[in-house]
Amino acid sequence: MEMAVGINSYVTPTVNPNHRNSSFSSPILRTQLPVGRTLSSYSSSNIKSPSFSHSRRNPLHSFIKCSVSEAEAPETASEKKVALVRRNDIRNIAIVAHVDHGKTTLVDAMLKQAKVFRDNQVVEERIMDSNDLERERGITILSKNTSITYKDTKMNIIDTPGHSDFGGEVERVLNMVEGIILVVDSVEGPMPQTRFVLKKALEFGHAVVVVVNKIDRPSARPDFVINSTFELFIELNASDEQCDFQAVYASGIKGMAGLSPDNLADDLGPLFETIIRCIPGPKIKKDGSLQMLVTSTEYDEHKGRIAIGRLHAGVLTRGMDVRICTTEDSCRFGKVSELFVFEKFYRAPAERVEAGDICAVCGVGDVQIGETIADKNDGKPLPAIRVEEPTVKMAFSINTSPFVGREGKYVTSRNLRDRLYRELERNLAMKVEDGETADTFLVSGRGTLHLTILIENMRRENFEFMVGPPKVINKKVDDKVLEPYEIATVEVPEVHMGSVVELLGKRKGQMVDMQGLGSEGTTLLKYKIPTRGLLGLRNAILTASRGTAILNTIFDSYGPWAGDMSTRDLGSLVAFEDGTTTSYALASSQERGQLFVKPGAEVYKGQIVGIHQRPGDLSLNVCKKKAATNVRSNKEVSVVLDTPMDYSLDDCIEYIQEDELVEVTPKSVRMSKNPKINRKGR
Repeated sequence: MEMAVGINSYVTPTVNPNHRNSSFSSPILRTQLPVGRTLSSYSSSNIKSPSFSHSRRNPLHSFIKCSVSEAEAPETASEKKVALVRRNDIRNIAIVAHVDHGKTTLVDAMLKQAKVFRDNQVVEERIMDSNDLERERGITILSKNTSITYKDTKMNIIDTPGHSDFGGEVERVLNMVEGIILVVDSVEGPMPQTRFVLKKALEFGHAVVVVVNKIDRPSARPDFVINSTFELFIELNASDEQCDFQAVYASGIKGMAGLSPDNLADDLGPLFETIIRCIPGPKIKKDGSLQMLVTSTEYDEHKGRIAIGRLHAGVLTRGMDVRICTTEDSCRFGKVSELFVFEKFYRAPAERVEAGDICAVCGVGDVQIGETIADKNDGKPLPAIRVEEPTVKMAFSINTSPFVGREGKYVTSRNLRDRLYRELERNLAMKVEDGETADTFLVSGRGTLHLTILIENMRRENFEFMVGPPKVINKKVDDKVLEPYEIATVEVPEVHMGSVVELLGKRKGQMVDMQGLGSEGTTLLKYKIPTRGLLGLRNAILTASRGTAILNTIFDSYGPWAGDMSTRDLGSLVAFEDGTTTSYALASSQERGQLFVKPGAEVYKGQIVGIHQRPGDLSLNVCKKKAATNVRSNKEVSVVLDTPMDYSLDDCIEYIQEDELVEVTPKSVRMSKNPKINRKGR
């Protein structure tokens, strides 16, 4: 049958709904053909598509599956009323992946090849990780916007974090985009965070382009990775169109990409072409009333608060009067003083922004994330951003140690309260509530790393405070206590696998899967484990595996209370009195365990100075001086001290238990016993 098809037409097989044996039970063949071509002119011999081993692919669909840049979905009656149109000169995309799979490095290469920088410009590695903390830790914490222009198409690119603790960042930016680039490591394949971000993107109905990154690794296994990713799509109930994703093979660090692993181009051209072909432009209400959902905020000393979001409908101009809506009943008015769009790596001033583009707005000082900037006369709010509930909480309180005020500038409960509530303005996944006393606040987040980053940022802002141990947030359903469970994946060499399995078993972990990983002699263990069991686990696993294991976790679900468990076998060594540590005292103290302090350090009564080699705490006098006598010694006795353990902020928070606190100051991190709990014990 010959059938000519126009640009915006579809080949939709007619199906008799009453015919049970109809071969077209799923409308997967809704496709678009170029002008002047007929369906029969595409024989199986001239259809080229990447080879995949899964059976749900249709060759015709594989060839023309990504021609959605000009395609329009069939309009419903409601859509016809608002006249939705597709902008083809813009692509809004988010780059999502598991941690360390190469998102930020890939964005670097895209920016360089799109000539964002001058030829003689010195550019740092991972240019998108602009935050000092991000550079130090080598991770992405905040999602960031940039844009490039490729063949007259503007691509707004959002780089997102890879850690599950910062999943709130990923969830809110998915409101701004129409498609995602899912970056997957060519050896590891889909990992826990891959699953999380993909699930969210599929729920939004976004188009997905899968990039198999680090294809130049010696043990790369692209076929396994593609099939594992396809299985993940099926598991997450993706539609047939979403399952038929386009795969691109790339090496972000070399800036090369291709549609097959054996045939990479010299640049990222195939990736850019795939983005334009496979990810649709924004669908907008061109003639509708102004609507812009605020998905991020920044602060500038001169401009004040800057609201960032995508314009869903209408036109926004500089100097325009607008309405800020939370719900239909609650609205206030404001004026746009300045307007910016993202051009290359910077914000460029603009007089006018049309629907579909991502922009930054100044002048609305009290705007919050999730609010809608709408038309002054008949503006209506867009649906609010929803994020997952937090699973871990910590108590923040004022510093009560004898060293209070020595290093920090902000030490009062008012300073602490203001700073914590200010964090809520841009950190949607965090919650703050008042504690039992006026100087204590309960802060809830998605994990210990989520809260540790907040603590580290406050340290650098000259705050002094104390934090208690992380605790999981339980739920009560039908008088039964439910606690959060997480999926933990551990990559560990086979020689250390036994000790890691034993450790996870002690913490109530249940093995879900075990498989070999490539040709590197590494085993991948997958466990379902209570979040309580993960507290303090990272250091224990590194010790058990001689520093070779890699632990990744992601929230799974709430399940029955797993019972009591011990997360630390050894007690603490506690300072007996205030004073300065001496070599003489430390020489005898180090026989009791491993120390955190060195000679000449100031300590106070109740401070934790080391790890006891047995269960239970032990008080030590680490300030004792050698008794002076008038008897001359022929030879000075040299004291050999062990190197003290250097615990970071993350290590301290993992280490402490119920009756202990971490004292955080701009220059120091100390641990101490909680005097309030000690008093109750007496």
